[in-house]
Amino acid sequence: MVKEERLQLILEQLTKDNKVQLTEMSRILNVSEDTVRRDIKELDVQGLLKAVRGGAIPTSTIPQHYRDREKYDVSHKLRMAEKAIPFLKNGQTIFMDGGTSVLAVAQMLPRDLKIQVVTNSFPVADVLEDHPNAEVIFAGGRLYKTAFTTIGQQAIDTIRNVRANIYFFGVSSIHTIGLTARSYEDSLVKRNMVENSQQIIALSTLEKIDTAESFFICPITKVDVLITEADSDNEKLQPYRDLGLKVV
Repeated sequence: MVKEERLQLILEQLTKDNKVQLTEMSRILNVSEDTVRRDIKELDVQGLLKAVRGGAIPTSTIPQHYRDREKYDVSHKLRMAEKAIPFLKNGQTIFMDGGTSVLAVAQMLPRDLKIQVVTNSFPVADVLEDHPNAEVIFAGGRLYKTAFTTIGQQAIDTIRNVRANIYFFGVSSIHTIGLTARSYEDSLVKRNMVENSQQIIALSTLEKIDTAESFFICPITKVDVLITEADSDNEKLQPYRDLGLKVV
């Protein structure tokens, strides 16, 4: 079997099972695990999957640029925001990153809620500008144009000086191995928000579940609550319930 045929079969197996295992593909293709590993690495470089220990999993197909994401899957983001609001109380300090699902939460904040928001997101800061009871601390830094957020040491220094009650984490990709991001510097900002928060609430559509990107943020066990647009008993979310996450 020529390499191009192997690569196609690996992608077909990934589409079928939402994962690829070295041992199984070695048997299916009748080649060594080292050969499968090299094939997976090549597909990873092409951005067609994400290589992990023992095989591969899908990458997220969500649009990358903020302008594309803000109009994508809007109804599901509103559903997640509705689920997120009950976690908020007067007097809390909240981290909000640049996820468009997090922006939906900011847009839905009750007008009488007295809260302090620390964010690196220009859209979140803009939405909260006229909220009568939300104090906003903006983590300045270098503009990450793809996401309309700030990144870099200045943003991280601001985050490190805050102890937040909740971090509303806008997920790019989530898997039982952990949470990942497409940008290295974005992953550093999010990692510091994780480390300086009492409770991590991840907002993710089902489309992002069981996918991975290149840059590791934190293990899945750091997440306390996983909010999706689906019912909490959705079968796809069972592995996360098994790991102790509260699924909403």
